[in-house]
This record gives sequence, structure tokens and C-alpha cells, in this order.
Amino acid sequence: MNTKTLAELDYYRIKETIAGFCKSEEGKNEILKREPLTNYSEYEYLKNLSREWAACYNSSKAVTMSSWPGISPLFGILKTAGASLDLDELYALGLFCQSQKKITDSIKANQQELNLKKLPSVAAQMPDLTGASKIIFGILNPDGELKELPTIREIKRNIAAIKTEIDSLIHKYTIDTSIAGALESNVPALRANRQVLAVKSSQRSAIKGIVHEVSQTGRTVYIEPEDVVRRNNDLIEEEYRLQEEIKKILLQATVQLADYREAFMENLPKMILLDATSAAALWGNQNACCYALSCGEERPNDPKAQEAPLLLGARHPLLGSKAVPIDIRFASNKNVLIITGPNTGGKTVTLKTFALFCLLNQTGFPVPAAEGTRLPLFKDIYCDIGDEQSLDQSLSTFSGHMKNIAEAINKASDKSLVLLDELGSGTDPLEGSAIAMATLDILIERKSFVLVTTHHGVLKNYGYTKESCINASVEFNSDTLSPTYRLIMGVPGESHALEIAEKNGLSQEAIQKAKSYIQTEQADISYLIKGLNQKHAEVDAMMQSFKEKEEKINLKEQKTFSREHNLKRREHDLKIAENKKELSFLKESRKRLENLVRELKEGEITREKTLAVKEFINDLTESIENHTEILEAEERNLDKAEQKQKIKNSSNQNIGTTDSQTRTQYKFEPGMDVLAGTSRNRGTLIKEERKGMWSVQFGTLKMTVKEKELTPVAKPVDNYKPSIVVDLAEPETVKSNFSDFAPSLSGMPTNHPVFELRLLGMRVPEAIKLLERQLDLCAMQNFHEFSIIHGKGTGALQQAVIDYLSTYPGIKEFKFAPPEDGGSGKTYVKM
Repeated sequence: MNTKTLAELDYYRIKETIAGFCKSEEGKNEILKREPLTNYSEYEYLKNLSREWAACYNSSKAVTMSSWPGISPLFGILKTAGASLDLDELYALGLFCQSQKKITDSIKANQQELNLKKLPSVAAQMPDLTGASKIIFGILNPDGELKELPTIREIKRNIAAIKTEIDSLIHKYTIDTSIAGALESNVPALRANRQVLAVKSSQRSAIKGIVHEVSQTGRTVYIEPEDVVRRNNDLIEEEYRLQEEIKKILLQATVQLADYREAFMENLPKMILLDATSAAALWGNQNACCYALSCGEERPNDPKAQEAPLLLGARHPLLGSKAVPIDIRFASNKNVLIITGPNTGGKTVTLKTFALFCLLNQTGFPVPAAEGTRLPLFKDIYCDIGDEQSLDQSLSTFSGHMKNIAEAINKASDKSLVLLDELGSGTDPLEGSAIAMATLDILIERKSFVLVTTHHGVLKNYGYTKESCINASVEFNSDTLSPTYRLIMGVPGESHALEIAEKNGLSQEAIQKAKSYIQTEQADISYLIKGLNQKHAEVDAMMQSFKEKEEKINLKEQKTFSREHNLKRREHDLKIAENKKELSFLKESRKRLENLVRELKEGEITREKTLAVKEFINDLTESIENHTEILEAEERNLDKAEQKQKIKNSSNQNIGTTDSQTRTQYKFEPGMDVLAGTSRNRGTLIKEERKGMWSVQFGTLKMTVKEKELTPVAKPVDNYKPSIVVDLAEPETVKSNFSDFAPSLSGMPTNHPVFELRLLGMRVPEAIKLLERQLDLCAMQNFHEFSIIHGKGTGALQQAVIDYLSTYPGIKEFKFAPPEDGGSGKTYVKM
């Protein structure tokens, strides 16, 4: 693409900004060299890498790009025999190894959680440089300084000893009183990196040695004493030895690293790629960017590829916070956009924004717009924006425009984007309009994608008559006489030249005269356009309101779904936990049962073993029943509170209605059969003791009951006589042949006493209510003995049963069953 066009569209300025987010100079250079790509797969690959970087930076995971110095010039040194890296160059390679390891390790560690696909693929393609890193940091510390190796340590020790001896020798001269008058200063000086004494020129013979320098005045000479000369020579020799040893170490490391040269050369482009795509993601996050969808061409398995371009909430990045988001909604088969409206209203910015976004997208960068933005692929962009007047080239404004337009007409294709700002301006309006329409005719035939701005009214009509065109306008606020910079699709705009001129100081006299020159027909068209713009604004407001309501509904749906999901997850977790408990319980029970069976098989069957088996079976039964009680309680706690309340309300209402209706229909008289109390015991009225109180006969028991607790019974109840069946196969087991004797787990007992009252799985209030009914029935029907199975459990139900039996009149005795029949989990009762 033409570099002049790219510069006019601010493409290079944006690239410089993005390059500033790179961690390495080589990454920055890569972004600055990059140009828009015309291959869909190539720039989509870059965008996908950048997308994954954005996901990393938006998460709480520590997946970031690391910096490193430039290393590409060092590959030649590694290739050249006898060449050696210096300390800084060696350290640069070490930092590159560390950066590569850090980024590849972090990508691999988070690829599943962040659903990374492309970044791990790049990381996996890089050869391992662990060996090179060990070589480098085997001789360098983390700060890049040479380590204290044995040979280095010995030489440095010699140097330190010699320096100490030199200091001692020099110090002797400075404190020698015999030559104190000959010294200009007691502080030694340094000349040619050797310690010397400043001696008065007139007394230079006082100290024997080598003169290194004479002062400008000639009054001072700098002498190195003879005994110091030898040690300074020794110091220089040791320092030379140190440098030679360092060169030897560096050369050896360079030779070893030469084996990794190919790996460094292979890894560097991949690290630069990671750095460049990371920088694009960081820039995108800072500017609230999205990764545009591609459109405008056929691609398999991508139905949206042929959809029309769409810009949502687009903001030119150079405008910063001042940018007003714009929407550009193209329609299918509409490839020419004609934008009209006032000056300084944002028409040119709209052209530049669309073109710049296409360039950024094809370079693999995100764009400052909302999700859902779709951009086509262009192979060329032709641009005529701004004033092309040039005195050097003898070009007028119109000539400059025509030069650019001619290039577009001659070169544009169906893969070209053409931007024409103020098309038809700079010459006679009639001829300019004709040239503009002719230009658009040719570009429409070429199927080029065209964005045009103009003030010519003829082009507004042109946009309505051509199927490939769509009109648009930049909004103008008539109240403030200023543009809003919003783009309105489908409606042409007015130039508002008079309003803008008035705002900028043109007199009312001039404004009125100008209005008188505007033809009536043109005024009518302007009025029509104003009406259309007003209606468009109303529709926009309605759409915005609808969008806000839709967002609220979507938010509520998301919250509802989240709650349902959490409940299902909780229910699932509970089921898993209960399943684990049940499996553990069954395994333990099976183990105990197998041990008991083995003992019975291997030895003689004794009463103790039989009792052990029975006790195990009772314990197992009780454990199962307790387990069932816990599960039922948990199930009730989850979602039955409301249902329980509804049942309670319904039950209370029905009972109240039935009792009230029944009592109002009957007059209580002696001899009448009634149901009495909350337990609904059947009895016969004897006499009315006093007002509202009746004496009632329940079998052999006589009680006084309130009239409001009595319900008349239409038919008398037959005498009930329970029958007993003895199971010969199990002589110790006695069963009733009526279902009335079966335990009632639902809490709805029959009207007859039972031999065995099962209260397992019940709460204390329910159990006591059922026990009270059983005792009343036993008293009324001369039922003398029964048993209660309440289990051991936590002991709460067992204690409640004992407490109630202790206070109930008419009970002869009660006691726990023997161990072989349930033990303390079962109680025998005698009336």
C-alpha cells in the first residue's frame, strides 16, 4: 500500500504507540516494520495470538511478557572461530534464555484454565535453552558480573595483597619526618594508574624514584619511589593476568554456546512474535478495543464472512477521551457511503476512522470499537483527503484533488477502499457535481468500496437513485448550533452553513440576505431533511431505551440462571457426598457381616454368636433407619418449607371448615357418637356436665371434653377385635393380618392400637403425638401390651418417649427390650 496514504490515515503514529508496549527493542522494530497484510489467514493468526494475550492479562494469572536486550548481532560472533563474547554480550544471551523459560513455563501452566491454543503452540516450537543458560550463569551471577571462580579468586587475592603493600610503603613516606619538608602534600596522588608522591621541585633529590609528571608551575614533581616501582609493576602484571584469565573463560563459554547458535536463531523470531502480539493486547486493553470479525468474502464454515461491514462504537485512537463513538452500519450490496452534513461535524474523521480500523485489523491489531465490529479485507487504499495545493508543483486545490481521484479511477479494483473527502469541491459546483457523479459511476462499476463526503445536494439525490449507495449524515444540534459528531445512517444531512456562520460572528443582516437567496424549493428540501433527522433522533432514543430494557432482562436472566446453576451444583455435590457416605457404610456393614458369617461357619453355633448376629442386624437396621432420617431431613431443608406451609394452611382451613359446618348441623345429645380431641378418638356422649362441657365414654374410660372439641359421627362404629397370626417358620415373630398393625411412617395412624409402634425417622413432636394416640386407643379398647421402636440415634427421641411414658396415667410399667430384640432402641409398655 502507498506509504503516503498510510501516513495520512495516521497508521504509522498508531503503530509507534503500540510499539511502545513492547518489552524488547527487537519487538518494537518488528511492529514498526510490519505492514497491513492482504492474506486473511496471516493477520487472523496474529489477532488470535493477541486475543489469547488479552485473556491472560484480563485474568489474575501471572502470564506476562519478559524483556531482554538485543541479541541478533551476537549470532555472527558465535559463528566466527576464535571470536569471543564480552561480559555484557554473554549476559544478554543469558537474559534471553531466562525470558524464554519464564514465558513458556507460564503459558504451559495456564493453557488449560485460560483455554489457550495458539500461544502454547508457539512456545512448544522453541528449542530448550536450559543448557545454554547453565553455561552462562555458571560463570556469571544474576547481576551479570563474573563469579569468583578459583583462578579468578587467587589472582584477585594477589592484587589485593600488592595494593595493601603499596599503600603501606607510600604511608611510610608520608609519615617520615626526615622528608616531611620535601613533600607538597601528605596525600598520595595517582598518575598513569600508579601511586606517586607530590614533591617540591627544589627538594626532588630527597626521594629517589621515577618522575611521572611536573606541574604547570614547575614547583611540584610527582615521583614514584624506587621501592614502590617494583610493587606497582607486580600489580600491573597481576591485573594483566586477571584480564587474560577472564578472556580465557569468556572464550571457552563462547565456544560452548556456539552449539546453541541455531536454537537462539530459531527462538528469537518466535520471542519477537510473542512480544509484538503481547504489545498489541496491552494497547487494546488500555483503549477498550475489540478484535474485529472479518467479512466481505467467501470462506468455508464461516457464514458471517459474507455479511456487510459494521462499526460499533468506533473511536479514533488519537482523539482519546474526546472521541465520540460512531456506528457505521453498511447493508448488503451497498458499497458506497455518501456522508453529508455541517463543516467540523466529523465527516473526515469518519472516513479516516473506517480506513484506519481496516489497516489495524489487517496488521493483526485490535480496534477501539465494541464487540461485533466487522471489517472487510482490502488490498489497496486510495485516498483524497485534505488540501493538495502545492506551489512547488504548480498545483491548485482542484488540481491536487483531481490527481488523487485520477489515480483511484485508474487503479481501483473490487478489493480497493477509496476515500474521497469533499468530492466535487474546488471548482464550479455544477461541473464539480458532474465530475463527482461520474467518478462514483466508474468506482461502482469496479465494485470498489467507497466512502465520500460532500456538500453538493445533487449527490444526496444520487445516493437515493443508486442501488449501491447509502446516504448518511453527521448530526447537528439546532439548539446549540454545534455538531454532535454522531453519524446517522440512511438520512442525508444539511450543511448548516448559515447557522455556523451566525455562531462565528456573521451579522444578522448578512444572514437574512443569504436566506433570501436560497430558493424556495431548496428550503423545502432542507425542511424535509430536518424532519427526517428529528424522526431519526426519536427512533434512536426508542432503540436506546429498548436496548437498556433488553440488557436489564438479560442481566436478570443471567442471575436467575446463575442461581439455578448454583442450586443444581449444590444438589449434585450433596448427592456425591451422600453416595460416598453410603458406599462407606455398605462396605463396613458388608465387612462385619462377612466376619460374622465366617465365625458361624467355622465354629459351633452358640447363643452368644446368635445374639451377636441379631444385635448386628438390629444395629444395621437402626443405622439404615437413622441414615434415612438424616436424608429425609436434608431433603426437607432444601425446598419443602413453602410446600409445608401451604399444606399446613390448607389443612387448617379444611379442618376448621369441616368441624364448624358439622357442629352447626347437629345438636349434641346424650347417647350421640362423637370424635373427640385432636386425636379424633371415638366415644359416646353421657351427659352435659355444664355449659360447653360434656362427659364422654371411651370404652371403659370416662372423660370430660369441651363441646368445641367434639365432632358428631353419622354412623356408629362396630366393635373391633384384632386377630393374630402366628408364623410357624419364625415362631418368635407375631404378625397382624390387618394393615392397621403396620407402622405408619407418614404420621397418619389408624383408629386401632398396634402391637408395635414404629417412631423411627420422625421428629419428636410427631412421635409424641402418635404415642399419645396409641395410649388413648389402648385405654379405650382395653389393649394392655405393646412395644415402641424409637431407635438409639442421638438419644433425643428415646428420651422424649421415656419422659412422656413417665407422666401418662394408666401405665403399669415400661422397660427396654433385651439386647436380642432391640435393646435400648425398643421399649416394652404394659397398661
